[in-house]
Amino acid sequence: MNDQLKKKIEQLINSSKVFLFMKGTPDEPQCGFSWKVVETLKGLGIKFDSFDILSDEEIRQAVKEYSNWPTYPQLYVSGKLIGGCDIVLEMAESGELKELVA
Repeated sequence: MNDQLKKKIEQLINSSKVFLFMKGTPDEPQCGFSWKVVETLKGLGIKFDSFDILSDEEIRQAVKEYSNWPTYPQLYVSGKLIGGCDIVLEMAESGELKELVA
């Protein structure tokens, strides 16, 4: 991955305290896992920004390399990867996600 692409990914991640790389948009998720994460964040009242990885194949592939995480969605809080759907749901259920974002 070149430095310019890495910088672009970091700018996206750091553009918001809570950032989600997902398939589709929060209003129209394009996969069940993205839908579950969006609904969980909304249900907890967590404000977040997102990027539709289906809109940019270069970013889609580069984020996997950047995060060393092979699947989407990917949730970041304060610039750090939290994980995918299963981890987000577990953290939401335990109260840990709300605590982390607070």
